[in-house]
Amino acid sequence: MSHRRNVETEPPTLNSTASVGKSITHDSAEQHVKGSALYIDDIREPAGTLHVAPIYSDATSGRITAVNLDAVKAAKGVIAVLSANDIPGTNDCSAAMGDDPILADDVIQFHGQVVFAVVAETRNQARKAAKLAIIEVAETAAILTARQGHDKEQNILPPYQFKRGNADKSIKAAKHTHLENFTIGGQEHFYLEGQISMAVPKDDDEMLVYVSSQHPSEIQHNVAHMLGLPNAAVTCECRRMGGAFGGKETQSAQWACLAALAAHVTGHPAKMRLDRDDDMMLTGKRHDFECNYQAGFDDLGVLSAVEMTFLSRCGFSCDLSLGVNDRTMFHSDNSYYYDAVTINSHRIKTNTVSNTAFRGFGGPQGMLFAEHMMSSIAAKLKIDPLDIRKANLYRDGHETTPYGMKIEDNIIADVIEELEESSEYRIRRNEIEQFNGKNPYLKKGIALTPVKFGISFTLKHLNQAGALVHVYGDGSVQINHGGTEMGQGLNTKVAQIVADEFGISLDMVKITATTTDKVPNASPTAASAGTDLNGKAAQNAVITIKERLIKLAMQLYQVTENEVAFKDSNVHAASHILSFADLAKQAILERVSLSSTGFYATPKITWDRNTTSGRPFLYFAYGAACAEVTIDTLTGEMKVDRVDILQDVGTSLNPAIDIGQIEGGFVQGMGWLTTEELVYDDKGRLTTHAPSTYKIPTAFDVPEDFRVNLRASEGNKEDTIHKSKAVGEPPIMLANSVFCAIFDAIASLNRDKIPHLNAPATPEEILRAAGEMKS
Repeated sequence: MSHRRNVETEPPTLNSTASVGKSITHDSAEQHVKGSALYIDDIREPAGTLHVAPIYSDATSGRITAVNLDAVKAAKGVIAVLSANDIPGTNDCSAAMGDDPILADDVIQFHGQVVFAVVAETRNQARKAAKLAIIEVAETAAILTARQGHDKEQNILPPYQFKRGNADKSIKAAKHTHLENFTIGGQEHFYLEGQISMAVPKDDDEMLVYVSSQHPSEIQHNVAHMLGLPNAAVTCECRRMGGAFGGKETQSAQWACLAALAAHVTGHPAKMRLDRDDDMMLTGKRHDFECNYQAGFDDLGVLSAVEMTFLSRCGFSCDLSLGVNDRTMFHSDNSYYYDAVTINSHRIKTNTVSNTAFRGFGGPQGMLFAEHMMSSIAAKLKIDPLDIRKANLYRDGHETTPYGMKIEDNIIADVIEELEESSEYRIRRNEIEQFNGKNPYLKKGIALTPVKFGISFTLKHLNQAGALVHVYGDGSVQINHGGTEMGQGLNTKVAQIVADEFGISLDMVKITATTTDKVPNASPTAASAGTDLNGKAAQNAVITIKERLIKLAMQLYQVTENEVAFKDSNVHAASHILSFADLAKQAILERVSLSSTGFYATPKITWDRNTTSGRPFLYFAYGAACAEVTIDTLTGEMKVDRVDILQDVGTSLNPAIDIGQIEGGFVQGMGWLTTEELVYDDKGRLTTHAPSTYKIPTAFDVPEDFRVNLRASEGNKEDTIHKSKAVGEPPIMLANSVFCAIFDAIASLNRDKIPHLNAPATPEEILRAAGEMKS
C-alpha cells in the first residue's frame, strides 16, 4: 500500500523544547499498542458490582397491554428489575426537549425502546434474564420513512427555510433546468468501544459515574435530574473513549442513567455495557434524507437559482435533530454561490430510533447534495464536472451565503487549482476516457470535489470552554479541561500548547481524566471545536500562572517584565537563569499560587435562528479531494484506485495527528457513501445490526494509492490557537469525490442520459444505476 504524506510543516524554532507544530506521538499510542490504555470496562470493578441489561419488546409502535416479569425476577443472579416507577426524579435523558424517556412507561415508539432493565450479579446473567420478559403490545401502524411521515404531516420539529431572491421565477427563466429526487442513507457510528457506564454510589446520596461520553457535563445533569439530586451531587468522569464520532454526544445518557438508577436502587456499584447488536439497534445513526431539488443554469453550467427540499428521518424524539438539520442547510451550498435560492428543511417524526449527531453533524448530507447536483449538471451539458464546479465557486462579488454570512477567508479556488495540478487531473481525465472507450464492462471515473466547512457550534452558548492547570514544586504540570479524548489527539495537542506556553518539555505535562468536579458546565467535544476551545482555555490558564511567575522573577532579580522569558525548561531573568522547577519551588516559598482556571469564549458568533441572520461560524476549513474509481458494470463492484487530498489546517499543531484525522475521516466518509447500508424490515426492525451484515471499510478498502497533503499556510486569519484550523470533521466530506467518481463512471455508459444514483453507492445500487443507463 503506497501512501505519500507531507509532514514538512514543522516551523523552525530556537526553543529546543518546543513541541507545537511537530509530529508528536499520540499521548496514549504506546498504551494502545500494548493494550494497557484503560477504558471503562478495564477499570477494576469495586466489590459487589452489579450488571445491567435492557429489556425491550419486539413491537415498533403501540400501547403496552400486559407485562409478565416473573421469569426474569426468578432467573439466576437477578437482584432487581427496574421500571419507570423506580425513577425518583425525571424520566428523561434528552439533551433539551424532554421527550426521550429513560424507560418507556406505557407506549412503544420504536423497535428496541427500553421498557425495563434487569440488574444481576453478572453481565451474562442479566442478558439471559432479559430475554425471559413477556411484553404484550397492542400494535398500531408505524411510520418508518421520512416520506411516509411527510405525507402524514408528522413533524418532530417545525419546518425551517433559508431564502434569497425568487428562485422559482429564476428557474423558469433559465435556459437549462434540472429536476431530481435522490436519497442519502444514514450511517452507524461503529465505535470500537460500545456504549458503557459504571456508577458508584458515594456518601450522602452522591453518585460517581464513569461514562464513555463526549459530553460528561450533560450526563451529570441527566443523572442528577433522574435521581432528583442537585448537579453538584453527581460527578461524571471520562478518561478516554474508544471512538465516538458523535454517537456518544447524547446517546450515552440513557445507559449512564440506567447504571446510576441501578446503583441508587441497590446501593451497589452498577455497570451497563451494551452488546454490539443491542448497541446498533438501540442507538441513533446519521440522519438519512430524501432530497428533492430543481436548478436553473446557463450553457456553461453557471447556476442562476436552486430550490431544494430536505426530508429528514429524525426518529421518535428530537435528540439533536434541530442542529443537525440546520447544519445540513448551512452546508447545502458547499463551496458554491447560489444567486437565488430556497432551502426547505422538514424534520420528520418516525417510529424509529432517534437519529443523532455523527461526524459532520448534517453537513455531509448538505454537501453531498451540492456535489451531486454539480455532477448532474455536468452530465446534462456534457461538460467536464470540474469546470462546472469551478464556474460556480464563491468568488469576488459573490461571497454571501444563503444564510447571509459573508465569507471572509475564501481560498477554495486556490485549493482546487493546486490539487488539480498536483493530482494531474486533466491528464488522468484523458487517460480515463481512452480506457473507457476500450473496455465494455469495466468503467473508470474521476472527480475532484471541494469542501468548505463552517467551524463553531451554531448554538451560541456552546462556544465556550474551561480548563484547570496546576504547577507542582518539581516543575511538572497537570491539566484538566472540559474536552474529551476519543482518539482524535485532543489531549496531545492541549499538552503541546501548555508545554510551549511554559517553555518546558512535553514529558513534564500530564493531562488528567475529564471530570465534572474539576471543570464544570463544559460543552460537548464536537463541532470540530475541541482544540479551538479547550486549547485556548488551557493557554489562558497558563498565561495567568506565568504572569504570577514573571512578577515573582521581577521581584527576586530586579528585572523588567520584558527581561523574563520561559524557554528550554528554564526561566531567563536578564542574565539570571534558573530552571522552571526552581522558580516553581521559589513560588511556593513566596506563597505564590501555582494553580489557575482558564476560560475561552469564541468571539464574533452572532447567529439568530429566528431571523436567519448573523454569523454562525468563526471561520471555514477548506480542502479538496480527487478520487479515481473503477466499476464493474456486470456485478456493480467498485474499487477506489487513487485518492489525492489537499487539506487546509492553518498552522498545524501536530501534522501527524492532523494527517491521521484526514485519512480516517476520508475512509469513514467513503464507507458511508459506498458500503455502509442500514436496512430495516417492513416492521421497522434494523436487520443490519452486526459486522456480518453492516459493512464498514476494512484495510483492504483503503485506496492503494493514497496521497494526503497539508496545504502550506500562513495560518488561520482568525485568532485561533497558534493560528490552527479544525480538522476533525471536514475530511468526512472529502469522500464526496468517491461518490461523484462513481457517478462519472456510470455516466460514461451513455452520454445522452443523466445517471440516477442514490447513496450509498453499494454494488446493488451501482448495478441498478448502470442498468438504467444501458436501457
